[in-house]
Amino acid sequence: MIELYYWPTPNGHKVTIFLEEAALVYEIRPIDIRVGDQFKPDFLKIAPNNRMPATIDRDPLDGGEAISVFESGAILQYLAEKTGKFLPVTLRDRKTVMEWLFWQMGGLGPMAGQNHHFAQYAPEKIPYAIERYVKETNRLYGVLNRQLAGKDYIAGEYSIADMACYPWIVPYERQQQNLADFPNLKRWFEAMRDRPAVIRAYAKAKPFSDRPTMTEESKKVLFGQTASVLPTEK
Repeated sequence: MIELYYWPTPNGHKVTIFLEEAALVYEIRPIDIRVGDQFKPDFLKIAPNNRMPATIDRDPLDGGEAISVFESGAILQYLAEKTGKFLPVTLRDRKTVMEWLFWQMGGLGPMAGQNHHFAQYAPEKIPYAIERYVKETNRLYGVLNRQLAGKDYIAGEYSIADMACYPWIVPYERQQQNLADFPNLKRWFEAMRDRPAVIRAYAKAKPFSDRPTMTEESKKVLFGQTASVLPTEK
């Protein structure tokens, strides 16, 4: 059984998509990032970067003690290797999937995240910052649109690369992007949206998504963190 430490963010959705696609048995352990659950000592033991998602595999392949994994890309790779699904075994195909997984982790996610922050949450609207990240998000959409030309999925076959990227495209309107400008991306996005496992994964988010929206107190918890919020070794 997989324990999933989760909140309904793009990175959280990546993992529920995989778990639903692979039909793995899992249990969601909510980590409400708006109230600081991510800083609790028990969570930091498995997620030292105080970010969700994280997982604990109670039945690892080696038959040993439970294995915890943090960082959403690492979780996807771990689960793919555990199940033998959604990650090719051939050298070249596997390489391509990992390239696009790392592209999402190092590019699409961080840049779209900054887009969200400066456009939606920053206390001061800074035109330069908003324009900078809206344009960079647009550039990345273009990269993905070109990659999807003539392909159903990012690396050809459906893989963890698609699961990683899709949740970061879902808020395209908040990112001030128009999918009609990216026809290959739009086609892929609609195919991803309609996958039964993706529908189920987003349904899992409903009990948490319906809770009160971001407050000023939540912003203090989420933004401007320093090392002082973490417990220190005695």
